[in-house]
Amino acid sequence: MDSCDVAVHGGGIVGHTLALELASHGLEVALLAPPPRAGTDLRAYALNAASVALLQRLRVWAQLPADAATAVHEMRVHGDALASRIEFSAWTQHVDQLAHIVDAAALEATLADAVRFAPRVHALAADASPRARLHAWCDGKFSAGRERLGIGFAVHHYGHTAVAARLVASQPHAGVARQWFRAPDVLALLPFDRAQRGCGYGLVWSLPEARARELLDADAQAFEAALNDATGGEAGTLTLAGDGQRAGWPLMVGRAERVAGPGWVLLGDAAHVVHPLAGQGLNLGLGDVEALSRVLVQREGWRALGDERLLARYARERAAPTREMALVTDGLLHLFASDLPGVRELRNLGLDLVDHLPPLKRWLTARALGT
Repeated sequence: MDSCDVAVHGGGIVGHTLALELASHGLEVALLAPPPRAGTDLRAYALNAASVALLQRLRVWAQLPADAATAVHEMRVHGDALASRIEFSAWTQHVDQLAHIVDAAALEATLADAVRFAPRVHALAADASPRARLHAWCDGKFSAGRERLGIGFAVHHYGHTAVAARLVASQPHAGVARQWFRAPDVLALLPFDRAQRGCGYGLVWSLPEARARELLDADAQAFEAALNDATGGEAGTLTLAGDGQRAGWPLMVGRAERVAGPGWVLLGDAAHVVHPLAGQGLNLGLGDVEALSRVLVQREGWRALGDERLLARYARERAAPTREMALVTDGLLHLFASDLPGVRELRNLGLDLVDHLPPLKRWLTARALGT
């Protein structure tokens, strides 16, 4: 393929979704993606209603394996104190579910299948160089495209590592996600039927680097003992699923100094990275996809796809949501990372206060749902 309307750089979920979305509006798209990653992928994503609706519109959601997406009906957020927590429910929000926990590998494979059958999407090698009216870079937080364009990326490393694993519980998860905010760790149990139908969880545990390395290197028995001590039996007794694989990656917050310019645009982690404690990273990236697609489709007939003023509309639309989410996640992390007694009491009081203010709970839930 020598030329196209849009060249999408990146083989992840955001890149594949963008290619399908633009092609659905009649644009010719080149998808420049590296080969699929090798090994087991332990990642699981929390997708909000807006993200699910996008995948449904692209006819991807219905093609996922039955056990690849698990509905979350309740969310219980625990503080330091035993009785300190907030509970969110789909019932009080008048929705069917708060989110879906989705297997990353299954979603990537389903998107790749959809691309193969999309008549206006042309899959090319990552190093191909077709002529394009617009280059969309969705190549991750270490974006080669961003570096090639000379775009700065303000980044702060937390000194924490996210530990991921798949777990089996001694009692059913009942569609309840659980999260613990404490000093110095944040632990999330996400109901995940791919681990085991009805009793499986995906684990995301943010820990200081040294402690995370200890747990990644520990044998299964020691890891499970630490995990069950941290969760206090709230989800039953937890054991590692399958062969007990674990994975870890360093945590950071980052933001590109610019996300659009003449003939180019950044999306997803290439544009912004947030802490996973709110589970909103991929939702922000898919929000980028929807916003860019809308801006391009609604452009004036005389305006080119790569027009700088056109792409500035996308940048303006995405500035507030991405900045707000970065501030929220960064603020929560620093609040709950402090082990000062006064701060600890304040945050536990805050959890209890929010739990007793239904209008505030509904507002917070609506923001997480993308509504």
